[in-house]
Amino acid sequence: MASRPALIDHIGRAFGGTERPDRIGVAVSGGSDSLALLHLLVDWGQATLAVATVDHGLRDGSADEVRAVAETCERLNVPHTSLSWTDWDGHGNLQDEARQGRYRLLADWARAEAVDTVALGHTMDDQAETFLMRLSRSSGIDGLQGMAGRIVRHNQRFDRPLLGLRRGDLREYLSQQGVSWIDDPSNTDDRFERVKARRALSVLEDIGVTPEAVTQSMAHLDKAALALRVHACEIAQNIAKDVEGDLVFDRTALRALTPELRHRILTNALGFVASERYPPRSSAVAEVEKAIADGKNHTLHGCLTLVSDMTVRITREFNAVSHLTGATDELWDSRWLLDGPHTPGLVVRALGDAVKDTQWRETGLPRQSLLSSPAVWQGETLVAAPLAGLSNGWTAQATGRGKFTDFLMRR
Repeated sequence: MASRPALIDHIGRAFGGTERPDRIGVAVSGGSDSLALLHLLVDWGQATLAVATVDHGLRDGSADEVRAVAETCERLNVPHTSLSWTDWDGHGNLQDEARQGRYRLLADWARAEAVDTVALGHTMDDQAETFLMRLSRSSGIDGLQGMAGRIVRHNQRFDRPLLGLRRGDLREYLSQQGVSWIDDPSNTDDRFERVKARRALSVLEDIGVTPEAVTQSMAHLDKAALALRVHACEIAQNIAKDVEGDLVFDRTALRALTPELRHRILTNALGFVASERYPPRSSAVAEVEKAIADGKNHTLHGCLTLVSDMTVRITREFNAVSHLTGATDELWDSRWLLDGPHTPGLVVRALGDAVKDTQWRETGLPRQSLLSSPAVWQGETLVAAPLAGLSNGWTAQATGRGKFTDFLMRR
């Protein structure tokens, strides 16, 4: 078991270096991992702390757990904030929606508190459990990578300083401190995949498949995946162009790539143009690859793949954005930035069939691309369609998500 000084030293190493934070936000649920993180940061004593607890309101007793965390913070003289998640509409994947909602709430709170980073309590055990869960879904090399020690969500930095520590060591540390924690009832509910993975790990340890061994293998996969990302990025710089929000590839060069690299680049291209959180299924991307080989257009992931003799163009599908309406001074479709005479009453939505009212043929862009391009409207009156040759003082740039090559490098 790791000693208390060793655990504190681990925290110091995790937050040391040139990007050492002066003010750390801590996400604390009341469970052993996040409570141990809070106490270790207090023991370390090298940063100002603030704590937030997200109450998802999904089960009885959650409010009591929030109060317990608040009482702990009061004893430690650390400010505490309770955040309530109320976005669940009964549709989609509950656990995923709750996780995404949690990150949004914590990021907004962190900015309001002016913290440098938000510390999360994920441990080595979480890493190993995640690996088994992804392995059961036949994940590839990207899916089998470990959780990153540092991530950015909603323009906010998050750190996971406990990834190198076992849950058992953290619980022993808390016990020695006389600190009790709350066990979430869902942690023993066999309906949840993570609970099954946790129990499987306890059996696999008998043959040496320990969380330590699993995380070492994940580290090797991380290095291999990074090498592939770098190589794919180098290739994309030579065979892909960003043309008014579309990605246009040299078809011959794309088809000449190895299957792994071609699949990786196309998967990321679809995700980049669609601004989707998750990539399309591997089998679905394989259908796009076949369409490209056969010289046929294809629709997937909110994108339209247009295939010619010389090029492969990935553009936004009109049906995927036909319902999107936003203010002219806000990001549209998660990537478009418009500049012009912003005035009340103007909105941005897709150009659609109004393309016929523009000089679109003179732009050299495909009609299919322009259907989904951003246009400025006042009610039902088209004011401007910057990409379709009707500017009226407006411009539109698809720079809200950065460059495609940067997107390829992300984890």
